[in-house]
Amino acid sequence: MLIVSIPLSAEKRVLQLLKRLWMLPVDIRLSAHTNKLFFRQRTYSYEGTVPLVDVFEKPIADWDSVMKRTFDVVFAALAIIALSPIMIIAAIAVKLDSKGPIIFKQKREGFNTEEIEIFKFRSLYTDQGDKSGVNVVTKGDNRVTKVGRFIRKTSIDELPQLFNVLLGSLSLVGPRPHVANAQTDNKLWTEVVDSYIARHKVKPGVTTGWAQINGWRGEVDQEDKLKGRIEHDIYYIENWSLLFDLYILAITPLKLINTENAY
Repeated sequence: MLIVSIPLSAEKRVLQLLKRLWMLPVDIRLSAHTNKLFFRQRTYSYEGTVPLVDVFEKPIADWDSVMKRTFDVVFAALAIIALSPIMIIAAIAVKLDSKGPIIFKQKREGFNTEEIEIFKFRSLYTDQGDKSGVNVVTKGDNRVTKVGRFIRKTSIDELPQLFNVLLGSLSLVGPRPHVANAQTDNKLWTEVVDSYIARHKVKPGVTTGWAQINGWRGEVDQEDKLKGRIEHDIYYIENWSLLFDLYILAITPLKLINTENAY
């Protein structure tokens, strides 16, 4: 919990702080101990005897977080069992297609911008791999192997991230895990969209999310594409429910048929 104890009379300063702080995955309260306005008693929460005005709530907290974690573990385990034949075939194909490891590991930003390591089937030639993620894959990219092109279009390359879900660094559904310092037109994404950091209020998802099933998938080569993706990510965070996750998972296979933006 984060408590802003600046008097409410300092409206401009309070609003400046809230504009920056709302993006953090915490409960935010305004201290009302110096407030001359008296609201109804139920309006306040208390820390000791200090009355607080609730401003922002941490998303997916308390029992919601327990339910989402249980949902993730159960469905990820079932998915690994059900999709194991596909993963075995993909692993063999990657190994036979080109030299190098089957699994590609890359650092991404996770919950609260913490660094996490995600697993993917390797889709690029080993000597041309880009662990930094700065040089994004584009249409017709020569770095992509023959097998890599297919598994990227079908999102099969993302399946090893189901093990990330079991380890707790990813969720089944959520915003895409981006690399740190990602850029578009030489501008950091945090500079393009003021609310970019807000997408880290929850764990990132494996291969699907509200943004992905609404067409915001693939290369982010224009600022409008990033803004559209972040807008949908924040909508998901603010409206999360287990039914919402189930809907996204159910609709994902149909959306994956459209591989226009997947390279």
